[in-house]
Amino acid sequence: MAHPSRTYRLEPRGPFSLVNERQFFGDWLSHPSDPDAVVMAFPVEGWRGCAAVVVHQEADGPITGTVTATGDALPDEAWSQALASLSLDVDGAGFPEVGDRDRVIGGLQRQYGWLRPVCFHSPYEAAVNFVVGQRISMRQARALRTRMARDLGESIEVAGQTVHAFPAPERLLELGTFDGLPEEKLSRMRGIAGAAASGILDRAYLRSMPVTEALAELQRLRGVGPFASQGILHRGAGLVDEVTDDDVTREAVQLAYNLPIRPTREEVLAIAEAWRPYRMWSTVLLHVWLRRERGGPTRHPGRGRKAAA
Repeated sequence: MAHPSRTYRLEPRGPFSLVNERQFFGDWLSHPSDPDAVVMAFPVEGWRGCAAVVVHQEADGPITGTVTATGDALPDEAWSQALASLSLDVDGAGFPEVGDRDRVIGGLQRQYGWLRPVCFHSPYEAAVNFVVGQRISMRQARALRTRMARDLGESIEVAGQTVHAFPAPERLLELGTFDGLPEEKLSRMRGIAGAAASGILDRAYLRSMPVTEALAELQRLRGVGPFASQGILHRGAGLVDEVTDDDVTREAVQLAYNLPIRPTREEVLAIAEAWRPYRMWSTVLLHVWLRRERGGPTRHPGRGRKAAA
């Protein structure tokens, strides 16, 4: 049962454009009477219910959000989760200073309108995404996740439409079969659901750990290797000052900085010192540039999953 909606307001710290975020990342539902707003639906961490959140940005910059929560989910927690998925839980006022120190990042900041990363609603949803997406296309994985939300998730009425949250961990724990998912993936998903229910995939918990420990913890989950663990941590927990260790980042750095050969991990980290404390935000800008302007990333036979990081 949905409870009365609650409205929140936030002044972004640092440059931010919701319209711009939608242009580059945009896999959100639309609001029927406000095309610039985005509608999210997700299980709220703690798993006591779900929420639908309508996020709108006023012309002068403030962000407003209308939260409709179900069950025992707390609207405040749902709002915080929505902000984290938009990287609005971070003070971005110092991000322009990175561009002042590094001309490459500065150019990309201006080119892409101070773009911030968009993250999954939770590390739990990120983990399921990476397991579902193994050995199938992104389009197929997206369609599967959408169908799982529609068939297994909670329905919420908001803005005159019905939205479907992704199924909560307890729902996946009891899931026997699902069309399009082989038993091995279902088994891995049940393991992820159990980890989420026990708190291992909590955003605050993962953020509190040293990165190496968090990655090791995630890789104990069945079906989660180095590629998936980085995705869960960086795109699920939403780390801000880290640099992914993958072929895409190295290729983007080589091309953007006109390096003669592909840089090593150590060379990437040396360049990224100028990006602190927003190294992940800068990395995302480089990834966007590589895909949109350079037709990358380059695929290497036998390394497709790592290159896709």
